[in-house]
Amino acid sequence: MIFRARQFKFVFPRPALVMGVVNVTPDSFSDGGKYLDPGAAVARALALIAEGAEVIDIGGESTRPGATPVTQAEELRRVLPVLERLAGRVEVPLSIDTRKPEVARAALAAGASIVNDVAANRTADAMWRVVAAAGAGYVAMHMQGTPATMQSHPRYRDVGRQVGEFFADRLARLAAVGVKREQVALDVGIGFGKTLAHNLELLAGLERFKKYHRPLVVGVSRKSFIGKLLGAELDARLPASLACACRAVEAGAQIIRTHDVGPTAQALRMTEAILAQQT
Repeated sequence: MIFRARQFKFVFPRPALVMGVVNVTPDSFSDGGKYLDPGAAVARALALIAEGAEVIDIGGESTRPGATPVTQAEELRRVLPVLERLAGRVEVPLSIDTRKPEVARAALAAGASIVNDVAANRTADAMWRVVAAAGAGYVAMHMQGTPATMQSHPRYRDVGRQVGEFFADRLARLAAVGVKREQVALDVGIGFGKTLAHNLELLAGLERFKKYHRPLVVGVSRKSFIGKLLGAELDARLPASLACACRAVEAGAQIIRTHDVGPTAQALRMTEAILAQQT
């Protein structure tokens, strides 16, 4: 299986990719405000790469539950200086975490190679045409509703089946506008329009998504469902985040999105070494 993102090509099976998170926002749930300054964001990205990140995901708009959207101009003001400073300086792909087609277009022009789209539940195809024209990688994430509404009353008849149906539909829609299958990765959207029970059910049944033959992205880092289950505050959720990441790789996930790159990379490499003895 191949994942292409412009000039980058990843061939699976291979060790799971660790996607390091850099939030250039004042209000992200985990690290809002820490990296709002471009210099701080660039330094953070370089530190994550040194810890083992093979993708850097840069976001300028919080998508935490209840988050207020920002304008396109403000999002660009936050992310472009960071992308411009990192492009050409690092050898890993840069991902832009955005819901706005024009932000994606500008970010790709500034050196990004992947669009991480939490709003892949969209029906308009403008974002997908931007991705197709650039030959960029695209992460299609499942979300019920919007960040502002997604945790109001998430309901499913069968969460695993419905997420799978969403993936099949989006792969077809993407192909229809010229996005090649090799450009697409899939994200079940842990915490995005899901209850604690939904998140646990998805993590327990990740194997069911192998049939789409696309890299599976899983982001569990520090998320609130961990706190709900274990009573852990934000800064005490690393052990549970690692447990979920290792479970995801055991189930066949290829990309783990995390704020804590060093510990996650170490945990994944140990998990993979153990799993290699089973074959």
